[in-house]
Amino acid sequence: MTSERTKTARPRGGLADKRRAILAGALTVFARDGYTRAGIDAIAAAAGVSTRTIYNHFTDKTELFQTVIQESAGRAAEAQIAVIDRHLRKITDLEADLIEFGRALARPTTAEHAEHFALVRQVNAEAGHIPQAVIDAWQETGPLRVRRELAGHLRQWVDRGLLRVHDPDRAALHLMLLISAGNPAHRTGVPDERELDETVTSGVRAFLHGYLR
Repeated sequence: MTSERTKTARPRGGLADKRRAILAGALTVFARDGYTRAGIDAIAAAAGVSTRTIYNHFTDKTELFQTVIQESAGRAAEAQIAVIDRHLRKITDLEADLIEFGRALARPTTAEHAEHFALVRQVNAEAGHIPQAVIDAWQETGPLRVRRELAGHLRQWVDRGLLRVHDPDRAALHLMLLISAGNPAHRTGVPDERELDETVTSGVRAFLHGYLR
Protein backbone atom coordinates (compact mmCIF):
# COMPACT_ATOMS: atom_id res chain seq x y z
CA MET A 1 0.00 0.00 0.00
CA THR A 2 2.79 2.41 0.89
CA SER A 3 4.55 1.90 -2.41
CA GLU A 4 1.31 2.42 -4.34
CA ARG A 5 0.63 5.67 -2.51
CA THR A 6 4.16 6.82 -3.20
CA LYS A 7 3.75 6.01 -6.87
CA THR A 8 0.54 8.04 -7.12
CA ALA A 9 2.01 10.96 -5.16
CA ARG A 10 5.14 11.35 -7.25
CA PRO A 11 3.45 12.28 -10.53
CA ARG A 12 1.46 14.97 -8.75
CA GLY A 13 4.64 16.48 -7.35
CA GLY A 14 6.24 16.18 -10.77
CA LEU A 15 3.34 17.99 -12.41
CA ALA A 16 3.54 20.78 -9.85
CA ASP A 17 7.28 21.09 -10.39
CA LYS A 18 6.85 21.24 -14.15
CA ARG A 19 4.15 23.88 -13.81
CA ARG A 20 6.44 26.00 -11.63
CA ALA A 21 9.26 25.56 -14.14
CA ILE A 22 6.96 26.60 -16.98
CA LEU A 23 5.80 29.72 -15.15
CA ALA A 24 9.37 30.69 -14.21
CA GLY A 25 10.61 30.17 -17.75
CA ALA A 26 7.63 32.01 -19.21
CA LEU A 27 8.18 34.99 -16.89
CA THR A 28 11.78 35.25 -18.06
CA VAL A 29 10.84 35.05 -21.74
CA PHE A 30 7.81 37.36 -21.55
CA ALA A 31 9.84 39.91 -19.56
CA ARG A 32 12.56 39.80 -22.19
CA ASP A 33 10.56 39.50 -25.42
CA GLY A 34 7.07 40.76 -24.56
CA TYR A 35 3.77 39.03 -25.18
CA THR A 36 3.69 39.29 -28.98
CA ARG A 37 7.24 38.14 -29.76
CA ALA A 38 7.54 35.45 -27.09
CA GLY A 39 7.29 31.96 -28.57
CA ILE A 40 6.24 28.71 -26.94
CA ASP A 41 9.47 27.08 -28.16
CA ALA A 42 11.55 29.72 -26.36
CA ILE A 43 9.48 29.32 -23.20
CA ALA A 44 9.87 25.55 -23.33
CA ALA A 45 13.64 25.93 -23.65
CA ALA A 46 13.80 28.37 -20.73
CA ALA A 47 11.65 26.05 -18.60
CA GLY A 48 13.52 22.91 -19.57
CA VAL A 49 10.36 21.14 -20.75
CA SER A 50 8.81 20.17 -24.08
CA THR A 51 6.21 22.28 -25.85
CA ARG A 52 3.78 19.39 -25.37
CA THR A 53 4.26 19.68 -21.61
CA ILE A 54 3.34 23.37 -21.79
CA TYR A 55 0.16 22.57 -23.71
CA ASN A 56 -0.67 19.89 -21.14
CA HIS A 57 -0.85 22.66 -18.54
CA PHE A 58 -2.08 25.67 -20.53
CA THR A 59 -4.47 25.94 -23.45
CA ASP A 60 -2.47 28.56 -25.34
CA LYS A 61 0.02 31.39 -24.98
CA THR A 62 -2.68 33.81 -23.80
CA GLU A 63 -3.69 31.62 -20.87
CA LEU A 64 -0.03 31.10 -19.96
CA PHE A 65 0.67 34.83 -20.13
CA GLN A 66 -2.34 35.67 -17.96
CA THR A 67 -1.30 33.12 -15.35
CA VAL A 68 2.29 34.38 -15.36
CA ILE A 69 1.43 38.04 -14.95
CA GLN A 70 -1.23 37.43 -12.31
CA GLU A 71 1.01 35.24 -10.18
CA SER A 72 3.93 37.62 -10.61
CA ALA A 73 1.75 40.65 -9.87
CA GLY A 74 0.37 38.93 -6.78
CA ARG A 75 3.87 38.42 -5.37
CA ALA A 76 4.88 42.01 -6.16
CA ALA A 77 1.66 43.33 -4.60
CA GLU A 78 2.30 41.38 -1.39
CA ALA A 79 5.75 42.96 -1.15
CA GLN A 80 4.40 46.46 -1.80
CA ILE A 81 1.55 46.07 0.67
CA ALA A 82 4.06 44.95 3.31
CA VAL A 83 6.03 48.16 2.65
CA ILE A 84 2.84 50.24 2.94
CA ASP A 85 1.90 48.61 6.23
CA ARG A 86 5.40 48.88 7.67
CA HIS A 87 5.96 52.54 6.82
CA LEU A 88 2.50 54.08 6.97
CA ARG A 89 0.95 52.32 9.95
CA LYS A 90 2.16 55.10 12.25
CA ILE A 91 2.77 58.61 10.96
CA THR A 92 4.72 61.15 13.03
CA ASP A 93 6.07 63.49 10.32
CA LEU A 94 3.94 63.24 7.19
CA GLU A 95 6.48 64.50 4.66
CA ALA A 96 9.45 62.61 6.11
CA ASP A 97 7.48 59.41 6.56
CA LEU A 98 6.08 59.55 3.02
CA ILE A 99 9.56 60.11 1.58
CA GLU A 100 10.90 57.14 3.50
CA PHE A 101 7.93 55.08 2.31
CA GLY A 102 8.53 56.09 -1.31
CA ARG A 103 12.18 55.09 -1.12
CA ALA A 104 11.32 51.73 0.40
CA LEU A 105 8.58 51.11 -2.17
CA ALA A 106 10.96 51.67 -5.07
CA ARG A 107 13.68 49.32 -3.87
CA PRO A 108 11.79 45.98 -3.82
CA THR A 109 10.68 46.67 -7.39
CA THR A 110 14.29 46.86 -8.53
CA ALA A 111 15.57 43.78 -6.71
CA GLU A 112 13.28 40.88 -5.84
CA HIS A 113 10.74 41.61 -8.57
CA ALA A 114 12.96 42.86 -11.39
CA GLU A 115 11.53 40.41 -13.92
CA HIS A 116 7.97 41.32 -13.00
CA PHE A 117 8.53 45.01 -13.59
CA ALA A 118 10.40 44.25 -16.80
CA LEU A 119 7.24 42.37 -17.79
CA VAL A 120 5.11 45.39 -16.83
CA ARG A 121 7.23 47.59 -19.10
CA GLN A 122 6.57 45.13 -21.93
CA VAL A 123 2.83 45.20 -21.22
CA ASN A 124 2.77 48.99 -21.28
CA ALA A 125 4.63 49.00 -24.58
CA GLU A 126 2.29 46.58 -26.35
CA ALA A 127 -0.99 46.93 -24.48
CA GLY A 128 -2.92 47.17 -27.74
CA HIS A 129 -1.85 43.64 -28.68
CA ILE A 130 -2.76 41.99 -25.36
CA PRO A 131 -6.36 40.87 -24.67
CA GLN A 132 -8.12 43.41 -22.45
CA ALA A 133 -9.33 40.67 -20.11
CA VAL A 134 -5.71 39.76 -19.39
CA ILE A 135 -4.80 43.37 -18.62
CA ASP A 136 -7.86 43.77 -16.39
CA ALA A 137 -7.00 40.62 -14.44
CA TRP A 138 -3.42 41.80 -13.94
CA GLN A 139 -4.57 45.25 -12.78
CA GLU A 140 -6.99 43.76 -10.26
CA THR A 141 -4.41 41.35 -8.87
CA GLY A 142 -1.59 43.87 -8.65
CA PRO A 143 -1.79 47.65 -9.08
CA LEU A 144 -5.43 48.14 -8.04
CA ARG A 145 -4.99 45.98 -4.96
CA VAL A 146 -1.95 48.00 -3.88
CA ARG A 147 -3.74 51.27 -4.59
CA ARG A 148 -6.73 50.27 -2.45
CA GLU A 149 -4.40 49.47 0.43
CA LEU A 150 -2.73 52.87 0.16
CA ALA A 151 -6.11 54.61 -0.13
CA GLY A 152 -7.11 53.06 3.19
CA HIS A 153 -4.22 54.85 4.91
CA LEU A 154 -5.09 58.12 3.19
CA ARG A 155 -8.63 57.85 4.56
CA GLN A 156 -7.22 57.51 8.07
CA TRP A 157 -5.11 60.63 7.59
CA VAL A 158 -8.15 62.52 6.35
CA ASP A 159 -10.02 61.47 9.49
CA ARG A 160 -7.10 62.75 11.58
CA GLY A 161 -7.21 66.09 9.76
CA LEU A 162 -3.80 65.66 8.12
CA LEU A 163 -5.00 65.73 4.51
CA ARG A 164 -7.76 67.28 2.45
CA VAL A 165 -8.85 64.47 0.12
CA HIS A 166 -12.24 64.00 -1.55
CA ASP A 167 -11.36 60.80 -3.42
CA PRO A 168 -8.77 58.66 -1.56
CA ASP A 169 -8.51 56.16 -4.41
CA ARG A 170 -7.57 58.88 -6.89
CA ALA A 171 -5.23 60.49 -4.38
CA ALA A 172 -3.51 57.12 -3.88
CA LEU A 173 -3.03 56.89 -7.65
CA HIS A 174 -1.56 60.40 -7.70
CA LEU A 175 0.88 59.55 -4.92
CA MET A 176 2.00 56.32 -6.60
CA LEU A 177 2.56 58.11 -9.91
CA LEU A 178 4.38 61.05 -8.36
CA ILE A 179 6.87 58.94 -6.45
CA SER A 180 7.55 56.53 -9.30
CA ALA A 181 7.29 58.47 -12.57
CA GLY A 182 10.97 59.41 -12.70
CA ASN A 183 12.37 56.24 -11.16
CA PRO A 184 15.05 55.08 -13.64
CA ALA A 185 14.56 51.46 -12.55
CA HIS A 186 11.04 51.53 -14.00
CA ARG A 187 12.51 52.49 -17.36
CA THR A 188 15.72 50.46 -17.42
CA GLY A 189 15.57 48.06 -14.48
CA VAL A 190 18.75 49.67 -13.07
CA PRO A 191 18.42 51.56 -9.77
CA ASP A 192 19.99 55.00 -9.36
CA GLU A 193 19.93 56.06 -5.72
CA ARG A 194 20.44 59.78 -6.33
CA GLU A 195 17.75 60.04 -8.97
CA LEU A 196 15.45 57.82 -6.93
CA ASP A 197 15.76 60.10 -3.90
CA GLU A 198 15.13 63.20 -6.00
CA THR A 199 12.08 61.62 -7.64
CA VAL A 200 10.54 60.49 -4.37
CA THR A 201 11.22 63.73 -2.52
CA SER A 202 9.85 66.00 -5.24
CA GLY A 203 6.89 63.65 -5.78
CA VAL A 204 5.92 63.64 -2.11
CA ARG A 205 6.19 67.42 -1.90
CA ALA A 206 4.03 67.84 -5.00
CA PHE A 207 1.47 65.45 -3.50
CA LEU A 208 1.37 67.36 -0.21
CA HIS A 209 1.12 70.66 -2.04
CA GLY A 210 -2.14 69.44 -3.53
CA TYR A 211 -3.56 67.50 -0.59
CA LEU A 212 -2.10 68.86 2.64
CA ARG A 213 -4.74 70.45 4.84
